[in-house]
Amino acid sequence: MNAAVAAVVVVRIIGFSDYHSHAVPFRSEGRTDQGGLARVVGYIKKARAAGATLVFSGGDMLNKGVPVWSDEARCVEWPWLNGLVDAMALGNHDLDYGADVFAACRASVQFPILSANLLTEAGAPFLTAAGKPYAVLEVDGVRIGVFAVAGPDVQRLIGTQNLPPGTRWAEAVSTARAVVAALREEEKVQAVIAIGHQLTGDDEAMARAVPGIDLILGSHSHLKQELTAIPGTGTRMISPFQYLSYLSDLRLTFAGGRLTGIEGGLVRVDAALPSDPEVARRVAEQQKMVEARRPERFAVIGRATVELSPLGIETGESLIGNWVTETLRARAGAHVFFTTGSSLRTGLPAGAVTLEDFYAALPYPNRVVTVELGGAQLLEWLRLSVSRRGSDLMSQLSGARYAVKDGAPVDVQVLRDPAAPARGYAPLDPAARYRIATTDYQAGLVEGYKQIYAAGADPRRTDLDVHAVLLEALKQGPVGAALDGRTGGPPAR
Repeated sequence: MNAAVAAVVVVRIIGFSDYHSHAVPFRSEGRTDQGGLARVVGYIKKARAAGATLVFSGGDMLNKGVPVWSDEARCVEWPWLNGLVDAMALGNHDLDYGADVFAACRASVQFPILSANLLTEAGAPFLTAAGKPYAVLEVDGVRIGVFAVAGPDVQRLIGTQNLPPGTRWAEAVSTARAVVAALREEEKVQAVIAIGHQLTGDDEAMARAVPGIDLILGSHSHLKQELTAIPGTGTRMISPFQYLSYLSDLRLTFAGGRLTGIEGGLVRVDAALPSDPEVARRVAEQQKMVEARRPERFAVIGRATVELSPLGIETGESLIGNWVTETLRARAGAHVFFTTGSSLRTGLPAGAVTLEDFYAALPYPNRVVTVELGGAQLLEWLRLSVSRRGSDLMSQLSGARYAVKDGAPVDVQVLRDPAAPARGYAPLDPAARYRIATTDYQAGLVEGYKQIYAAGADPRRTDLDVHAVLLEALKQGPVGAALDGRTGGPPAR
């Protein structure tokens, strides 16, 4: 056996995803001064200097409207990653400003941007590396195949008007199956890594349907998850949350040309990581420009009596979720208001709240929609929500409360009278009719929920704009919220 092949080789993999133009450190998980592009660049440079390192972005490098950096600076920082990033997945927000802006951003970087199931009219891959819908990277004699696909949710979220002209989507799993086969059988790689961009559930389904994927770098769901094995597969997965608040840092060990182990975990990005001084200077200059152009985004618009934390948003209730849903349920006059955790990206600080703080917490525009559901349909909605615990597709809610037993909601109670919440709650009546309100996103785009909504009676799109209602509440404030165990208690701490 060739000595080079027989040797033990360790390849370091660093991954980040869902950066969303958060170049400047921000507040996250109750901590100030988290994240920051200068720290990430400093960390990557040090890792690459040590050798045998590959770096991947899971996509969503842009985000229209939030933070305002994205609107004013677009992708000015993308070229700062040249020589540091080896490949990037196309995320849905990378097309927020349309195909022309994306093309300019793509032209500014030297690393490939991948999405194997975005095809030309002729059926050829639109995004390629060396003419192929994947990248093959060789490190110390080890060949590693890297690919990306856009999952079903990503395809729904990208408007056809924003897609590059003449392109269309192919189904993600069948595309992944063909790509992995090519990497294994034709390219003879020793490891296959998927770098994005789809929901966690779709990543897990892909791993079960497509043998041969060794590692998935999670994206799109904004999930914080340490390295774990996907049950029933040979695939490992790790997900670094959002906005550069964490990096995935892994070691892949190869012996005799065979992958024998994957180790590592998440690294918090905070003041403990030294910043790259040149990138720090550039970020400061750009942010100064942004604040000068858009001073209204950094003005105080209201106050919060407590920190409205997102803690618990993927597993139960959260303070930010309770405030948002209580406020919107009251304005909609509904028995229950639902929103997916995915619409609430962070919390609000205690004390002064700026417009930029507000949009960081609630970046996406939505309208309130209503529908009349029977008791059995409402219970179905709650069952679906509980089944999605651990993901950002679990519902935050107001107007209902329940316990959880054997992974399902029990002892469900619903407001007696939406107009008089002081009258309290009554047990859910399967024969009763309930007025339900939610966002047009959850009702129209999220699988499972949209089918329940469509089966209800008297669906209506109201004139209530989610941002407008919540901004009005902030301005009239101060605002606050408390945890009460509504989603299966005890309250998160």
